[in-house]
Amino acid sequence: MSTHAHHHHHGHAHESGRPAYLAALSLTLIYAFVELAGGVWSDSLALASDAGHMFADSLALALAAGAAWLARRPPGLKHSYGLARAEVIGATLNGLLMLGIIVVLVVEAVQRLLEPRPVMAGAVMVIAAVGLVINAAVAFVLSRGHSSDLNVRAALIHVLGDLVSSLAAVITGAVIYFTGWVLIDPILSLVIAGLILITTLGLLRDTLHVLMEGVPSAVDLAEIGASLAGVQGVDTVHDLHVWSIGSDRAALSAHVEIGQLDDWPRILEASRELLHHRYGIDHVTLQPELARPAAQATVTIWPRGQRPT
Repeated sequence: MSTHAHHHHHGHAHESGRPAYLAALSLTLIYAFVELAGGVWSDSLALASDAGHMFADSLALALAAGAAWLARRPPGLKHSYGLARAEVIGATLNGLLMLGIIVVLVVEAVQRLLEPRPVMAGAVMVIAAVGLVINAAVAFVLSRGHSSDLNVRAALIHVLGDLVSSLAAVITGAVIYFTGWVLIDPILSLVIAGLILITTLGLLRDTLHVLMEGVPSAVDLAEIGASLAGVQGVDTVHDLHVWSIGSDRAALSAHVEIGQLDDWPRILEASRELLHHRYGIDHVTLQPELARPAAQATVTIWPRGQRPT
């Protein structure tokens, strides 16, 4: 006999984030065309690469919005958990897209280092300054979402990458305008690529951890096992598993050994309350078992009143 408990509380968060994606997408796509035209006209790599980032951001935001929409779909016969992981997959695809952008940016920057070109510094400063304001507005809109949502984080990485790129383009224009040093253009592009790479790799690490059903980073598995074993009437806990269904939804399953099956309804309710209030875990499946001798245990167990070292 196993007992399963699940409370839905995440739908409104995703629904409220939908207008943010659409507003951010509209702003980004419109100005991407402006920056592209400005980059071609002024022959600035920093400005053209910033436009490329903004086009990629438009795709990333569209992908994020689509993933958020899929994640809101209810569970069905084919997907019993629903499609919550669509957001994690969307974040992974956005991270891979960002890696592609970094490669293109590095190749272009190296070519400009080898063959410097003149740049219309004044036009670069003006266009990049407007882009900086646009990117800041988009970042602000997205940052009002849930920071633990990998989908939001992925979209933010794209936009913040553009924000830094726009700032670098402004600096590039100013340096070239006052000093004539055109190498600042590719050099800053390489610096930006390095900064974005670090953030993107962190995002991909987190998304792959979820897809591999790793224990959520905010969860201490040993602590949860010891806490469950500490519930009155519980002897030991084993076969404990905690994983992420989506960006901010954790699930738990465990075998709980008890002395009397008649005590199970009370133990179950106490365990559910503990997991909800202390760890924020609501998707819980617990299997009650009559206590067995410790010598028969073949898996890691958490005895009552003890925490593993």
